[in-house]
Formats: sequence, C-alpha cells, structure tokens
Amino acid sequence: MTTLPVALDDIDRRVLEQLQRDGRLSNAELAERVGLSSSPCWRRVKALEAAGVIKGYVAVVDAKAVGLPVNVFVNVSLSTQVEAALQRFEKAVRQRPEVMECYLMTGDSDYLLRVVVPDLEAYERFVMDFTKIAGIAQIRSSFALRPVKQGSALPVR
Repeated sequence: MTTLPVALDDIDRRVLEQLQRDGRLSNAELAERVGLSSSPCWRRVKALEAAGVIKGYVAVVDAKAVGLPVNVFVNVSLSTQVEAALQRFEKAVRQRPEVMECYLMTGDSDYLLRVVVPDLEAYERFVMDFTKIAGIAQIRSSFALRPVKQGSALPVR
C-alpha cells in the first residue's frame, strides 16, 4: 500500500518535531512549544493522527537494560522472488519478535533484517529455526559492535 505525502505547514512540522522528541508532552506543553493555544493544537494533533501521519506513541526502551544487547543485521536471499515466496517469507518474519525491522531490498540480497537477541547462543537458535522457512537460499549475518547513531525522529523540517 502506497501512502501519499500529506501537505504539512510549518506548525504541523513543529508539532511533529516536538512529539518526536517527547511523545508524553501534555497538550498544554505542546501548544506552548509550537506557539498555539491548546484547542487548535489539540485539533492539529488529532488531524495528524487521523491522516496517518502520527501512527502511534511508544516508549524507547534500552535494549541492554532489558537483556537484549546483541544487534545483528541479517541479509537474506531467497531461492526465488515470485510473489508467493515473498509473501510467505514476510509472514514468517512478522511472527518473529526478535526481528525489529525488515526491509525488501535491491542489490545483493532480497531482505535486510535487524535482529535483537540476548547472546550468540540465542542467535544460533534463531538462525536454526529461521532457516526452516521455505525458500531461503542464503543468510549472511553482520554483528553490530556498538551504535554510533540511533534515532527514530524523522527530519520533518
């Protein structure tokens, strides 16, 4: 499903910038930061939610603090790229909680995944189970040593 860009004005962009920094801002705090009164600010936020620009609100959790310090980037190549094979693979990926992100790619592999696990043994178990998905031709893993930059805020300005 292709989503068309939504026309955003400067105030919408300021609202998004502030909410991406702190999704727990009260409406009053948000309104003050973007230069609106509370009611118009609340309407803006609701309109951005209704338009699908704001998809939800989350807490950013420290992976190490919850025992998931190992980040693995996994390149997966399928034996065939017919639609049924892609759909089967994508369905299987959606069922794996260790897979944080999955992208259909161009280039040397068909998919790029980011997987989080507590340790190498857990990753080995993940791979052994993951390879049972029909149609996987090759898996190449790269282990992240440390993050240099991580973020979730889009540059909306």
